[in-house]
Amino acid sequence: QVQLVESGGGLVQPGGSLRLSCSASGFFLDIYGIGWFRQAPGKEREGVSCISSIDATTYYIDSVKGRFTISRDNAKNTVYLQMNSLKPEDTGVYYCAARRFVSRRCPSSSRATYEYWGQGTQVTVAS
Repeated sequence: QVQLVESGGGLVQPGGSLRLSCSASGFFLDIYGIGWFRQAPGKEREGVSCISSIDATTYYIDSVKGRFTISRDNAKNTVYLQMNSLKPEDTGVYYCAARRFVSRRCPSSSRATYEYWGQGTQVTVAS
C-alpha cells in the first residue's frame, strides 16, 4: 500500500521548534521530489518548501527562509522539515507530498502535480 505519513506536529510556543517527518511506505522516495505544504484555517493550502530527488536541492518560500530546513534520508525513506523560531502565523496543518521527478530541480509548487499526499499533521504556535 502506497502511503505517506507525517508526524511531529504539536503545540509549541512562539520561538520554539518542531521537526516534522514524512515517511513513505509502498514506494521508495529516492526518485521523488518532495514538497511540504501547509493550510491555515480559512486559507488555501500553500507550498512551504521542497527538495529535489537528485542532489537534494531545496527551495523555501520567503516567509520561512532561515527558519525552516528540509532534508531527506533516503536510507530511512523519510523527509524532514526542521522548523525553528516558529511564529503564530506558521500555525496550520502541514502536509507532505511526493511526485516522481528525477531531477535536480524541485517539482512544481502546484498541488496538482503531486501524486501522493499524507494525511497532515497539526502545528499550532501559541503562547
